[in-house]
Amino acid sequence: MSQQNNNSNIALRSNENMFTDKEDAAAEIKELKEKLLTKEIQLYRLQSERDDEIHELNKVKAQLEEAKSILEIRVKAKTRELRELTENLEKQISARTRELQEKIKESEDSRLALMNMLEDMEDLRRRAQEEKEKTLAIITNFADGLLFFDANNCLALVNPQIESYFGVAKEDIQQAVGKNFAELGQIGGLQPLVSLMGSLKKITRKELTLNEKTVLEISSLEIGRPNDKIGWLVIIHDISREKTIERMKTEFVSIAAHQLRTPISAIKWTLRMILDGDLGPISDEQRDFLEKTYKSNERMIGLINDLLNVTRIEEGRLLFDLVPVDLGETIQSLLGAYAEILKQKSIKLQFTKPKEKLPQVMVDIEKIMLVVSNLLENAIKYTPAGGKIFLEISSNGKGIEVSVRDTGIGIMKSQQDRIFTKYFRGSNAMHTETEGTGLGLFIAKNIVETHGGKIWFSSQEGSGTTFYFSLPAAGDSALQQKE
Repeated sequence: MSQQNNNSNIALRSNENMFTDKEDAAAEIKELKEKLLTKEIQLYRLQSERDDEIHELNKVKAQLEEAKSILEIRVKAKTRELRELTENLEKQISARTRELQEKIKESEDSRLALMNMLEDMEDLRRRAQEEKEKTLAIITNFADGLLFFDANNCLALVNPQIESYFGVAKEDIQQAVGKNFAELGQIGGLQPLVSLMGSLKKITRKELTLNEKTVLEISSLEIGRPNDKIGWLVIIHDISREKTIERMKTEFVSIAAHQLRTPISAIKWTLRMILDGDLGPISDEQRDFLEKTYKSNERMIGLINDLLNVTRIEEGRLLFDLVPVDLGETIQSLLGAYAEILKQKSIKLQFTKPKEKLPQVMVDIEKIMLVVSNLLENAIKYTPAGGKIFLEISSNGKGIEVSVRDTGIGIMKSQQDRIFTKYFRGSNAMHTETEGTGLGLFIAKNIVETHGGKIWFSSQEGSGTTFYFSLPAAGDSALQQKE
């Protein structure tokens, strides 16, 4: 019984519990439904958000795919560009490698060539040193004195002959090296040389007399190419012996000429007396022989006078008696003496002078007439028959100018630079006129230059020659001022 009661109680409690559980379950179910609805709403919202996100993701995906396509295109382009760059770089590297190899080869060749050049340079240096030593030996032992000045006109080289010529101590010469030309005058022995030259300039055979026994000939020339001056070389030659011989020869000629002058003058006047009939009548045949002898004697007298004039010029004893003259009138008075020979050779002489008055010149009339006579006689001698001679005098603003132009044989070009030298006659002149001394133009040049004038000429072989000389107006003559 009690067992049944227990079971009934249990069943009752169980029913009660079941009822209570149902209520609880219904509440739970309701609660679950609410939660489920909430979850569904949340799920809907999440689904909606997810759809939006998916849509956005799809858009992003599309953009990414588009960017991927663009990137792939760019990558392909860059890859192609890099490939091309790589290929070009490889080509450049290859070309550069070849170039470097060639340069290495060239460098090697250059090194070998440089080594050869260095060997050649060493050989050339050795030869140059040998040549320098030879040159110095030649300069040192050269018979003439030598002074070499560099491009700055400073003394660079001097040989021992200078010491003996000028009596300068070796120490002074060594100290003079490096000094300017003008500073050499401070060395006493070299003062005459510096005074004569004045400055470094071209000088040809200028004489320097140190004493009665020593005469030096000074020449200087510029060394170098036209646009590259190296320096100046001064050459000093001892002509004392030549001057002594020349003086002895001049003295001999002077003595001989003076000794011959008296008997020849006596012969002249004797012949003149016979020809004039002072010693009685002579036949025509005798007269012919005597005329020829007289002319030969006159030529001998002319030769002696020329020799005496040359002697006076060389000794500086040619005297001048200066007077103011109108040279045009003086020359015109001289022309009558040539009328006969001009007629014999059928040569026409035309003398021209300006209508206005010429300026007077201070001259020694006898000496200047000797110049004019010499030029006229040469023109007559070397102009063939039927030719013409034009003598003209004019004013040149500073004095007067005289010209003698002929249509004769002219002067060979190769001999024109010697025309005023003593005893010189052109080869064509000697064929045309065998007689002559070659002294006339030498004397004329010295007379004109002593008067402070100038003489020159122009000539063409076969077409004639024109000689000119000019003289300064009275008051400007160097000779007059000296007087």
